Amino acid sequence: MSIPFKKDPVEFNQSLLFPSNIFDLLPADHECYIYEDIFKQIDTASIEKKYSVLGQNAYHPRLNISILIYAYSHGIFSSRQIKKRCHEDLGFMFISHLHCPDFRVLSDFRKENYEYFKACFKQSVLLAMEAGMTSFGHVSLDGSKFKANTSKHKAMSYGRLKEREKELTEEIEALVKKAEQCDREEDAEHKDKTGYEIPEELKIKEKRLTKIKAAKEALEQREQALNPGKAIEDKKQISFADKEARIMGKKGDFQYAYNGQITVDKDHQIISGQHITQNANDKQEVKPALQELKDTTGKLPDMMSLDNGYMSGGNLEALNITDIDAYIATGKGEAGCRFSH
Repeated sequence: MSIPFKKDPVEFNQSLLFPSNIFDLLPADHECYIYEDIFKQIDTASIEKKYSVLGQNAYHPRLNISILIYAYSHGIFSSRQIKKRCHEDLGFMFISHLHCPDFRVLSDFRKENYEYFKACFKQSVLLAMEAGMTSFGHVSLDGSKFKANTSKHKAMSYGRLKEREKELTEEIEALVKKAEQCDREEDAEHKDKTGYEIPEELKIKEKRLTKIKAAKEALEQREQALNPGKAIEDKKQISFADKEARIMGKKGDFQYAYNGQITVDKDHQIISGQHITQNANDKQEVKPALQELKDTTGKLPDMMSLDNGYMSGGNLEALNITDIDAYIATGKGEAGCRFSH
């Protein structure tokens, strides 16, 4: 006896007789409609002045902004993944108006208009508040590691930087002497040499030394800012490709990354504040997170929830001077602590 499974609807294998709007497949209360209403209100006048009537028509800046904010609010940060979603996801297709900007267009737009992008983020949060999507009564703060555009293999420790600088300096001095001797011999033989030819090997080593000196100087400046007056440990590392990134991770998986701090509203998980830090943990991030919230919305929330990574004296002090009813987990398997005023 065969089991009576559900059959595919007739429409699945049959062309429609009359045209249909593809977005009718979305539920009437889908969040993309709310986002679209918010994005329509974003003021793009200041950035439109950067565009020219010449050349190929560009995507409207409001469209680029809408796609990026919608993607980031859904935890999608890769420009390539955003492009893919614009092809496959109905919500993204609605927000993008069935356009599909190349990933490079989206990435370059964000990088070239960073300050404007931040201003639009602020506009969208305020509009969401006006629309009643965020009560700002209860927010949650958490951090997430974003991998930097570099790797552990493009880095060097401070001790090794000092050793390599000394080695290269000695090698370059030896090559200079060799070049001078070579020039003297060739001048005596050919009479037409200028005496200033630089061997290719010397050029390569000079470039390498310049790169190492720059990395060493950047590491020294960084450590002086973090630990004024203290000697730099030889194990301290810096990346040649991204000198601002820091080694972060857990459970043996460590990569160069940044720590992204995100505050979301309880009602609809709308991102209400964000900032990037170079600190590997969250023990100093409450104060800048509260300042970001105040700058964006003009006020602080009534309640705030934080995981045990935020359990530190500095964070507790930052919360204690506010009127926020804060809840922090003190550790795994333990009851949290509450700060109310």
